[in-house]
Amino acid sequence: QVQLVESGGGLVQAGGSLRLSCAASGRTFASYYMGWFRQAPGKEREFVGLITWSGGSTNYANSVKGRFTISRDNAKNTGYLQMNSLKPEDTAVYYCAAGRRLAVVAGSYDYWGQGTQVTVSS
Repeated sequence: QVQLVESGGGLVQAGGSLRLSCAASGRTFASYYMGWFRQAPGKEREFVGLITWSGGSTNYANSVKGRFTISRDNAKNTGYLQMNSLKPEDTAVYYCAAGRRLAVVAGSYDYWGQGTQVTVSS
């Protein structure tokens, strides 16, 4: 069992940066892949990026590639989403998730955080 809690969301102007954190409980966090997703009002939840259990490999959606960076510190049971050059279209609730499979589909993840709101003003 893994419990996830996101933090770090907020209001930022376009071009600004935010760093989201995903704190995990449970000693098995290091064995899970970690994904980040987001959901804007009226839209489906979409894949943002993922990181392998070791942190050695990442994958990003084209819409955030080059602007967002995912990392993790297994010793601290924490994952991170660094978001730079934010755009108004990045406004959404951001979720972290943990799963046993390397996937870009939300349904493949077993555990989810409660989400944190990110709002980017123009």
